[in-house]
Amino acid sequence: MNNPLKLLSGNANKRLAEEISKYLGVPLCDAEISTFSDGETLVQINENMRGADVFVIQPTCPPVNQNLMELLIIIDALIRASAKRITAVIPYYGYARQDRKVQPRVPITAKLVANLITASGADRVLTMDLHAGQIQGFFDIPVDHLFAAPVIIDYFKKKGLYGLVLVSPDAGGVERARAVAKRLDAGIAIIDKRREVYETNISRVMNVIGEVKGRDLIIFDDIIDTGGTIVQAAEVLKAKGAREIYACCIHPVLSSNAIQRIEKSVLSQLVVTDTIPITKEIGNKISILSVAPLLGEAIKRIHQETSVSSLFV
Repeated sequence: MNNPLKLLSGNANKRLAEEISKYLGVPLCDAEISTFSDGETLVQINENMRGADVFVIQPTCPPVNQNLMELLIIIDALIRASAKRITAVIPYYGYARQDRKVQPRVPITAKLVANLITASGADRVLTMDLHAGQIQGFFDIPVDHLFAAPVIIDYFKKKGLYGLVLVSPDAGGVERARAVAKRLDAGIAIIDKRREVYETNISRVMNVIGEVKGRDLIIFDDIIDTGGTIVQAAEVLKAKGAREIYACCIHPVLSSNAIQRIEKSVLSQLVVTDTIPITKEIGNKISILSVAPLLGEAIKRIHQETSVSSLFV
């Protein structure tokens, strides 16, 4: 595009926004995002946005509702400032796990959030590793869906693991694990997990499908929230004779006492990306990889109107 490229960040993940800015060599726009005493959000953009191609970097991570409202209000401010095109860069898409009705009289909140972002005036969305790929179809605007797998694959290729097996923590993640296993020339195993329908964040590991004895394992998931499933899976895999057990995820929600659970677990290491900022002390077992170069390259290609999908060929 001939329109100038502008980067604007909300408060959700300033560090990631700064790294993207550094990668692109484009400074973050001067904007003030504050909160009134009653909790309302105020956005003031202190630069000319008229005719600009603006990318708003704002994952909807905890506090989810606050960060979502910030995103919507920033987009509205940009529309009223006559921005030419507005792309919502959402490295972590909150409410993605509410993508279908799992019991009577519950909402499909992932669709509601998509409607809100579209109605706010965003022209397109750039996101990463949606919990369910079909969420792309919830939007009536273009969605560029990135995958952090290349960053994680490069990391584990350097570790020289023995008899490597990728483990999916549930049946729903098999496709994700298989894609990474193929790139690492590894085997695959599946955890047979049962979740209690009327309880959130509670599940039980029932069985392991695949050969894990004497092998190094990577449990690969998109989101780790309380850490209960990963820790329980690691214990079962260790009992089955696994050698070293690693875990990795794209979006480290790590709520409640998840970090303490992981520190006390049989896991050798948990590898995560920085789509969500970790504000707590991470201890010795958690390593953080940056997805800023990947997001930065995608932003550059969208601005230049060249292929984004070729990043993953």
